[in-house]
Amino acid sequence: MTGKESRGGVEMSNLDQPLFDGAEATKRDLVDYLEFVGERLVRVLRGRALSVVRVRPGQEPFMQKNLPKYTPEWVPRVTVWAESSHREVTYALGDDVRTLLWFGNQRAVEYHPTLLPVDHSAGPTHLVLDLDPSPGQTFRDAAAGAHLIRAALTADGLDGAVKTSGAKGLHVFVPIAPGVAIEDAAAATRAIAARAERIDPALGTTAFIREDREGKVFLDSTRAGGATVIAAYSPRIRPGVPVSFPLRWTDIDDVTPTDFTLRSAPNLLGDTDPWTSEMPAPQQLPPDLIAEGHTIPIARVQAMHEGKRRARARREE
Repeated sequence: MTGKESRGGVEMSNLDQPLFDGAEATKRDLVDYLEFVGERLVRVLRGRALSVVRVRPGQEPFMQKNLPKYTPEWVPRVTVWAESSHREVTYALGDDVRTLLWFGNQRAVEYHPTLLPVDHSAGPTHLVLDLDPSPGQTFRDAAAGAHLIRAALTADGLDGAVKTSGAKGLHVFVPIAPGVAIEDAAAATRAIAARAERIDPALGTTAFIREDREGKVFLDSTRAGGATVIAAYSPRIRPGVPVSFPLRWTDIDDVTPTDFTLRSAPNLLGDTDPWTSEMPAPQQLPPDLIAEGHTIPIARVQAMHEGKRRARARREE
């Protein structure tokens, strides 16, 4: 007995092994889920360089960007120059369910597409705000932060869709019309976060340095340009295997991330695709939003300089 079987033209192995410690699920459960969610997840991944997080028995999870040499030729891919590592990286493209099933057999649990499509000609497709509660806070606090973002969007005539991150926070996606420069989209994202912070500075903060957040919800505007974000419908490597699940705005105060798992999500979804149905149409960004954003320092750069300044100050004490 080899224990092998085929799914969607992909030969599977060891499907009845535990997925990972604490998963309360098997590799078969992962493959079943990927097969079920299928085209819904493909619609999120299509045309974007894909990084996955894999987990092997007895090892720590690891992120895989470069496709291994044993990848089947039929897996769609794109090769790009990685400036950070000064080498070419060949990414998969999650353009079909067969590719998802192959990744599932490789124990790829998490799916992280780039925000920017491989075809850069039309520019970014979405702005993304990440609501991250501070230690000691709960998902309810993240939901309150998401309401701040939505209020800021509404004030500018914009709207977005919201999903759980699959961890402890929420993501707000704001679809934008084609033709926005990468730098302008990043600037608009910073401005939305800043405007949300001004609505209730006791609740939300744009402080990138953790020690400066003072127990507030981090309104993270750094997911821009070539950054990745966990895909809607993707599982996460966490106890119980929660998934990043699309929500209606009216529901975010009444749920928890653990409501949406590898096993519960299929029954909740049925034949629906809420990430598609809840997503607004692409929108034009107000010029004043972009202009304000360009006056706001890039968080990571500002934090790097501030960290150096604080380190010097400590040495001089």
